[in-house]
Amino acid sequence: MTAPQLARAVRRGRPGRPAVTDRDDGAAPDGGAVPGCGVEPHGGPVPDRGAGHRPRRLPPAATAVAVQTAVAAGAAAVLALWWQDTARISGAAQWLTGAGRITGLLAGYTAPVLLLLMARLPPLERGIGADRLARWHARGGRYLVGLVAVHVLTVVWGYALTDGRGLLAEGVDIVLHWPEMLKAALATLLLLGTGAVSARAARRRLSHETWYYLHLATYLAVALGFGHQLATGTDLGPGPARLAWTALYLATALLLGWYRLVLPWLRDRRHRLTVAEVRHEAPGVVSVFLTGRHLAELRAEPGQFFRLQFQTRELRWAANPYSMSAPAHPHFLRFTVKDLGTHSAAVAGLQPGTRVRAEGPYGAFTARRHRVPKVLLLGAGVGITPLRALFETLPGERTLVQRAHDAESVLFRAELARVAARRGGRVHELLGSRAEAGELGVALARLVPDLAAHEVYLCGPPEFTAEAVRALRTAGVRRGRIHHEAFEL
Repeated sequence: MTAPQLARAVRRGRPGRPAVTDRDDGAAPDGGAVPGCGVEPHGGPVPDRGAGHRPRRLPPAATAVAVQTAVAAGAAAVLALWWQDTARISGAAQWLTGAGRITGLLAGYTAPVLLLLMARLPPLERGIGADRLARWHARGGRYLVGLVAVHVLTVVWGYALTDGRGLLAEGVDIVLHWPEMLKAALATLLLLGTGAVSARAARRRLSHETWYYLHLATYLAVALGFGHQLATGTDLGPGPARLAWTALYLATALLLGWYRLVLPWLRDRRHRLTVAEVRHEAPGVVSVFLTGRHLAELRAEPGQFFRLQFQTRELRWAANPYSMSAPAHPHFLRFTVKDLGTHSAAVAGLQPGTRVRAEGPYGAFTARRHRVPKVLLLGAGVGITPLRALFETLPGERTLVQRAHDAESVLFRAELARVAARRGGRVHELLGSRAEAGELGVALARLVPDLAAHEVYLCGPPEFTAEAVRALRTAGVRRGRIHHEAFEL
């Protein structure tokens, strides 16, 4: 199938088969219900059961609770280790060094846990969701920086009191004369620097690519800091605790190496993805069609995303997340990209034949979260891309609401119309600014009268997402029925 044939397949109907003729079922010119049909996944009929043909996993809430419980149990074991090795404490110096020990142990435990959260482990990525993992990672990173800062201060202060020296003199002596401490000092500086650039105010000033590369310093920091934990830590002497600690770090390194380096390389060799076509969709928005080999083996589900590395001089060093904007097909994948920065702007200039490295699929924003018969898909801007794929494949009664600045900015109007006509869904558009389109809650109440009975898939800019969640909760939609995933982290 050639690139133009792939594009026509998505626009007109099922791949390799005649397009379904559009029909008018009373579409309203003001953005009311719009009918039509779209691409059927894998070139066959759309099943009305979502992803039910695959073994069901734990629901996201259960997976999240299981992971949180395991992490908490590990932290409790660290506290027990510290308590067991702590004798009677008396005096300020011992209190300070005791505080330094426990904060150091907790920091040493937190570091590999945070790396595992971002190791792209399939059970976590698909069971919890990339955005939730990223939020946990960011929150844990703040705790880690705080623990390290308190650890350094209390240890140096405690030993300074014991030795009768000033803080600066004691700190210099520890760094220069204690084993592994020079590397530990460098690790501390790297962690504190990464924490500074990850602060919300600082990150807003950085491009995604710059922030990403600076963030990689955390891997070096964790590696540099490991040695002093064994060389100077009184709680990790020879014995079971040291073996368990070393095993945690070794397992983290192996999992990171496999899922972040080896597996992507193997999949790249297996699938050999290339750009087939880049097609203009709307101002500043393009769709990228990728072809390759054995794509069905990826088992990509509507709503998921890939991290793509386009092998050009400008783009080869960054792997950015992009959602599929159509159900996966054995011969192609489609992604829709908006110009939001240096990387996404360069995507519009890609030429057919450009090699692509893809990591994924990732994300829990899929039909596996579907629990009730009625579904609302609510999107704004390029956030409509995963909803476009879900609208075509979700079972039950589907309503899609797309918010856009103007009619020219609406994405996939014709495709959504065809999908709606074939599968019985409804499509609505909310056009204009907030003042022109009205309050989101009021508009949703008008378009979806029984809103509280719906499950909601939500995707859009952070401000829109926050407004939508407030409106949905006010309308009576239960929190557990509101699913959203942010891919920029």
